[in-house]
Amino acid sequence: MPHRRDVVAALLPCLFAFTFSSCVVRRRLISRRGANPTQTLHVADEGALLEAVRRQYDAVHDFTATVDMVPALGSAEKSKITEYKDVRGYIIFRKPASLRMIGLYPVVRSKAFDMSSTDTGFRLYIPSKNAFVTGPSDVIQPSANKLENLRPQHFIDALMVKPPDPATEKVLIENLTDEDQAFYILHIVHQAGSRLQLARTIWFNRLNLQLERQIIFDNSGNILTDARYTEWKPYDNVPFPKHIEINRPQDEYGVVLDVVKMDINKGVTDDKFVLEQPEGTALRVIGQPAKGTT
Repeated sequence: MPHRRDVVAALLPCLFAFTFSSCVVRRRLISRRGANPTQTLHVADEGALLEAVRRQYDAVHDFTATVDMVPALGSAEKSKITEYKDVRGYIIFRKPASLRMIGLYPVVRSKAFDMSSTDTGFRLYIPSKNAFVTGPSDVIQPSANKLENLRPQHFIDALMVKPPDPATEKVLIENLTDEDQAFYILHIVHQAGSRLQLARTIWFNRLNLQLERQIIFDNSGNILTDARYTEWKPYDNVPFPKHIEINRPQDEYGVVLDVVKMDINKGVTDDKFVLEQPEGTALRVIGQPAKGTT
């Protein structure tokens, strides 16, 4: 019976023959989404990517935007999502956390909702329900009326990707490159008691090193916000994504935004964020029973 070494020595010429034989070798070009097969992938390290996040965040102090919106109610987990086409929207933002967002129905352009952040939470006016909702920024108990799950902070977190806080957060970098995709992913973690907890991931496309996705997680590792960014272009010499998709699976709503017009760093006054309760509407304070009409 031949020794193992003799068997290996006998097989090696066969393996080399297969390796270099044009009859059995098949070469294929990798064509990733959005790229041609010969496009070179960019290389960056953790520091360069973090600097890109900081630079983008610091570049925007305020903005006023007109957008086309496609709100969606429901969730993929429940296998039912209802989209509403041709909704016009207006978004006003000012750092650190002031936001006003108005949505208009298709065709008639009457107001579908009007939402504003406050020092302690948010205010939301829903004309079709004759309702005025106030409450904290966090969704404690999701409402059956999905519009009532809207929060200004959700949109601020998605539209303005914050750099990690070096005092409380650590960053790990992942190179996720295969036949279908090529991303650098920054994993942002923080200490939660005796364990580390994933807070966010920030994705950069290696085809152009543009920020393409941000996922925000809750304390159990479930997705709170999944935001995607494409079609970056300059507005007032500041780059900003023209197309933004925001999904909130636990609150069962999402929205696709396409920027129609945008003014960045032109200044926004305090009165733009004032949303008073319209006379005759029912006031509902989140976490409390409805109080009737005023």
